[in-house]
Amino acid sequence: MERKQFGTTDLSVSPFGFGSSLLSGGYGKRDDVRSLETIHEAVKRGINFFDTADAYGNGHSEELLAEALKKYDENFVIGTKFGNQRSDDGSYNGVDGRPDKVAGYCEASLKRLGCDSVDIYYLHRVDPEVPIEETVGAMARLVEAGKVRFLGLCEASADTLRRAHAVHPISALQTEYSLWTRDVEVTTLPACRELGIAFVAYAPLGRGFLSGAIRKNQRFNDNDRRPNFPRFSSENLAKNLELLEPLEVMAADKNVSPAEIALAWLLVQGDEVTPVFGTMKIDHLASNIAALEVSLSADDIATLDVAFAPGVAVGNRYPDKRMHLVAG
Repeated sequence: MERKQFGTTDLSVSPFGFGSSLLSGGYGKRDDVRSLETIHEAVKRGINFFDTADAYGNGHSEELLAEALKKYDENFVIGTKFGNQRSDDGSYNGVDGRPDKVAGYCEASLKRLGCDSVDIYYLHRVDPEVPIEETVGAMARLVEAGKVRFLGLCEASADTLRRAHAVHPISALQTEYSLWTRDVEVTTLPACRELGIAFVAYAPLGRGFLSGAIRKNQRFNDNDRRPNFPRFSSENLAKNLELLEPLEVMAADKNVSPAEIALAWLLVQGDEVTPVFGTMKIDHLASNIAALEVSLSADDIATLDVAFAPGVAVGNRYPDKRMHLVAG
């Protein structure tokens, strides 16, 4: 698998990154054996960019990723995050961007990852109670101390991104981006291009929606958090499923999966965009990587752009009470 430059850094990454949030539950029960097998398969297939966070399973994901990658001599590119708080039962517990807490969060992540420094350290959510300049100032001190190579933000607006970048160069922005979540195209993605910031697109398959595997009256597992998201409520999901027909028709015409089409669309949005997908299934991993071989014509792209016009999805992408945290 070919590598590409990650923004303006000296990092060289695979076209896709592997996200590890699902390895700690969220859409189903944990299965460490299967998760480790999937990570090993991702490495075998050429993926060298791995994404995690201290909030995923309260550190479980970082530890599992370290366990999986320790057998290899390759220098992987690893990014982790802090600031998104979770209770012991995994429930959301607010954000924390207090500057005096940043170093401690970093040290805990490094210990779980089993390394002395991490390539990309992200603020998982912008703390509305703390000026971004103060949080990034504390993050910058981690770079000076050699604990972190490059800084990143998640779900930050273009204005917040510029303010942060003025304190210390921001090398990556990680934000949800897919065919049915395109609001970043207005100001955020252009700001990244202007500033030379890599854009990491998480949930590139819309939390499984764009794979075509979710159907009307879908029954989710008890520990699957998607029913808490407005787009997956029974009423909204029924309307959103109507969006899939053009995607499924195109996939059938090309003899590929809808997921491959959705990921191929992201790949043509610019070399600065790196989709990060998560899965615990090797067959899904293989299908996702196969998107690299899918060719979309100008007509194909135009068809998808019309079918999935910005704002067409019904319902917010996060619970209403948390939407203020994804506006940066």
